[in-house]
Amino acid sequence: MRNNLLMSNPCEGIILPQKERRDITFYTADQLNALLQAAKEDTIYPLLRVVTVYGLRRSELLGLRWDSVDYAANMLFIKYTVVQYNGLYEKAKTKNISSRRSFPLLPDIREMLLELQKQEQEYRRLFGSEYQDNPYIFKWPNGVPFSPDYVSHRFLKLLKQNDLPRIRFHDLRHSCASLLIAQGFGLKDVQEWLGHADITMTANVYAHLDMKRKQSIADSLAGSLSMA
Repeated sequence: MRNNLLMSNPCEGIILPQKERRDITFYTADQLNALLQAAKEDTIYPLLRVVTVYGLRRSELLGLRWDSVDYAANMLFIKYTVVQYNGLYEKAKTKNISSRRSFPLLPDIREMLLELQKQEQEYRRLFGSEYQDNPYIFKWPNGVPFSPDYVSHRFLKLLKQNDLPRIRFHDLRHSCASLLIAQGFGLKDVQEWLGHADITMTANVYAHLDMKRKQSIADSLAGSLSMA
């Protein structure tokens, strides 16, 4: 069209489908605590502990490497991802620029990571030449990283075994966001914590959960108006 090679734009007749808004599913704080308690001895407990606090995508969670942890600065950096498509694919980058972010390292998570590092050193000694050396944090005793499919399937099995409401692993990310909103944090805070590229995405997904802000607006209006 710009070069006048076409007399009319064939895209003008296209009707784009409307984007459907899907209701999100999430756990309350009590349900998250029940999940963590039930998973205390499970292989994926460390992953659950990290994702419930930081709201990471599954790919970001499995992409955590030891160089993502800065014990001196007490920070956790999101720099890599691992996805699954006919095998595991490692990426030395995140979903978008906003996804590359950092978090303060909470004391209990710091201790948990130090313990995992200590276990890894012991497993490396026990397995010897059979140990599959790699920089990832979450993996089997022989060094093989957890696959995304294993994490999701194990999570669903864990819910079933403990009679917990069925949600997707990704819904733990929604649960983290809902807790932030319930505690009074704004959508901008949630956007930065979750690593959304655009606050519009955050608003489209979570704006209806911001009940404290709406209640504050309602109270402010009620205080300004004289009721007959």
